[in-house]
Amino acid sequence: MSRIKRAKIVLRILNKIYPKTPIPLKHKNTFTLLISVALSAQTTDLNVNNVTKSIYKKYYKPSHFVKLGRKKIEKLIKKIGLFRNKAKSVYLLSKQLIEKHNSKVPKTFEDLENLHGVGHKTASVIMSQKFGIPAFPVDTHIHRLAQRWGLTNGKNVIQTEKDLKRLFPKKSWIKLHLQIIYYGREYCKARECYGVACKICTTCYPNRKKPIETKKA
Repeated sequence: MSRIKRAKIVLRILNKIYPKTPIPLKHKNTFTLLISVALSAQTTDLNVNNVTKSIYKKYYKPSHFVKLGRKKIEKLIKKIGLFRNKAKSVYLLSKQLIEKHNSKVPKTFEDLENLHGVGHKTASVIMSQKFGIPAFPVDTHIHRLAQRWGLTNGKNVIQTEKDLKRLFPKKSWIKLHLQIIYYGREYCKARECYGVACKICTTCYPNRKKPIETKKA
């Protein structure tokens, strides 16, 4: 079976299971989504949501976080992994937004990726989910699933993003990114499916018997 055929199977199954795809990270505005995505590195969306639900009631503008300062931000997000580095990023990117962008989240990849602690994946989430610009954010989870489903060779997340963009129609990218995340959490889990149990894996590879090893991002 070709990659193109497998991609069509993936799209068909995901569209059926997830016709709607709300953003899993709770947020109040574009700025707070940017903060939440930055905080979500190496932790779960649920953990981030549990921490930010009380924060965003009082603090939801760049000026709020600059006024707080790094030490107070650290205390607020202490339950999130790597909280010191993340507090530094939140503080510095908030300061950058005030000084360079009139406190508004910029609408270009270049400007977003120039913010402290904001990489291509985070910028892609903001561009697609908030500004409607077709982008395909690829994190370690999507990287793993794309390998299991035979959509990429798994060299790195950069290559995986290129492969997925080639295989799927541009109009599907924004929604598909979230569909894959939801499906991975519910059906194709890292330590449960192993590439041999869920519907996508068994449909794309009906003869696969052994668990598939995936390359880390």
